[in-house]
Amino acid sequence: MNRRTFLGTMTAAAMLSQRMAWAAEHKISKIGVQLYTVRDAMVKDFDGSLAKVAAIGYKEVELAGFEMQGGKVTYFGRSPKEVRASGDRYGLTVPAAHVNYTSLSPENFPRIIEASHVIGQGYIVNPWIDESVRQKADGWKNAAAAFNRAGESCKKAGLQFAYHNHWFEFIPVEGKLPYDILLQETDPNLVKMEMDLCWITVGGGDPIAYFKKYPGRFPLVHVKDVKAIPKVSEAGAQNFGDTMPGMTEVGSGVIDWKKIFSHSEQAGIKHYFVEHDKPAHPFESIKTSYEYLAKLRF
Repeated sequence: MNRRTFLGTMTAAAMLSQRMAWAAEHKISKIGVQLYTVRDAMVKDFDGSLAKVAAIGYKEVELAGFEMQGGKVTYFGRSPKEVRASGDRYGLTVPAAHVNYTSLSPENFPRIIEASHVIGQGYIVNPWIDESVRQKADGWKNAAAAFNRAGESCKKAGLQFAYHNHWFEFIPVEGKLPYDILLQETDPNLVKMEMDLCWITVGGGDPIAYFKKYPGRFPLVHVKDVKAIPKVSEAGAQNFGDTMPGMTEVGSGVIDWKKIFSHSEQAGIKHYFVEHDKPAHPFESIKTSYEYLAKLRF
């Protein structure tokens, strides 16, 4: 074996070793939780709930939604400054928060952006398009236009706008999937997606297919599981998160997390938020999900 052949063999072996190491060791470095999961507990004891979340091992939390009170942004009645202080107290960062569709208006959105800066967020996420908007002619295109405007405002402020799906985005409207309309009609630099991996599965969509078609478009994901795929047939105001049977802790359902997360780099996933819309025992639920994800390798 000459020197050139030897060096080529060693280089190939080193590259193979690196790939094998990545495959064997890749894991979620920071596991987050969507605080909607423990919302009832937070009403009763805001700081105590955050302390329990941190004690489980979570490092990141996503806020379930701001409220506008007297022209000011609050979260469970607390100011953005107070929310930031509570997170700092328990070693929790807040990468993202959900805001309702009406918060995207020119009157409200500047206050949302200001609050996001105080809390230290990088993302502002709209989690739900009101049914009255969706059912209008060109409702989904109009929503996409609103998202582009919000995304432009976020970009100017050093933030990123994103949209969180439910199941109804995967039910055809006039021959098109609303999720496809949103992806096609929004600027990929201005509008990212927070893919709810349970809801897309329930709606019959394929996360990996979207990761391949729109690489890097999905910096945030919701991680929740279901024991069986229910039948969904309408895009109305159903609240399946509270009433759907079979929602369960991550790793105890039918979703193949290892397969999905093996495409995390392609998808561009940076933040993984555990969620369960209505667990019987919220803190036990998020503990079980955390322990599964902490051990998961992909």
